[in-house]
Amino acid sequence: MSKLIYWVHTSVDGFIDGPGGAFDWAEMGPELSAYGDEVQARVGTFLYGRNVWEMMAGWWPRAETLSDDPHDLKFAPVWRRTPKIVFSTTLKESEWADRIISGDLAEEVAELKRRSDRDLLLNGGSQVAGALTALGLIDEYHVMVHPVVLGGGRPLFPAQRERLDLRLVESRTFDSRTTLLRYERP
Repeated sequence: MSKLIYWVHTSVDGFIDGPGGAFDWAEMGPELSAYGDEVQARVGTFLYGRNVWEMMAGWWPRAETLSDDPHDLKFAPVWRRTPKIVFSTTLKESEWADRIISGDLAEEVAELKRRSDRDLLLNGGSQVAGALTALGLIDEYHVMVHPVVLGGGRPLFPAQRERLDLRLVESRTFDSRTTLLRYERP
């Protein structure tokens, strides 16, 4: 059975995007990019909620024409060849999505974890991550804390009904600026 990893970038004040949806503050330096490569080597499928999906699908298919950043140039082909699943009740089709799931989240994700021989990576977002957290389906949380205070925006997690205690299994600093906090469920 595979693990479900949640990878998310956040500000020091706990927002995953700034006021108006700004996401121009998360920097992928060489060390953080190398760590991303390590994690992606374990992963067989990328998972997204609709909002993050629209951002990713607007960038990665043509990233080489938009950027000369080494991370972007290396990750773009990885993104294109890796199977991608989008969780959405409103999106009906998308050119780059291999599958769109609008059914029972608990059932669908549990089945994905059972059938996959490689880990699943949920990228960013808060709604799907919050729902999967409440269902107990996320195995690892990889929280990248960037040195910025956004002062508002979308919170790292929506309000939860119950507290979830996690176990810190790793903390590391990348590129003298971004801190990884990696947690597992006890």
